[in-house]
Amino acid sequence: MEVMTSQPQTFAPKDFQTDLMSCCDDVSVCCCGIFCLPCLGCSIAKDMNECSACGLGMPIRSVYRTKYNIPGSMCNDFIVTYFCSCCATCQLKRDIDIRKRNGEF
Repeated sequence: MEVMTSQPQTFAPKDFQTDLMSCCDDVSVCCCGIFCLPCLGCSIAKDMNECSACGLGMPIRSVYRTKYNIPGSMCNDFIVTYFCSCCATCQLKRDIDIRKRNGEF
């Protein structure tokens, strides 16, 4: 009989790498979000190989959270994107950019 000496590795959930209101972490993303939110949404959709109309809102945030094992819910995604769409979109773009730099995207 073989004895198991280590537990299988699982991926622990991680939060977004920046907070929702951390606009100063990347001023260029923040400015793009403030002055041309649809452009930022298109950039996110392009990064995720989605239709350019899908870069804003709850669905893309939920897909991203699921892909990277970020805790949350569809209800929370809806509330965040409904009441603070600019901040939510900027947060998502910052997270994508960080993952790209780290080779995780």
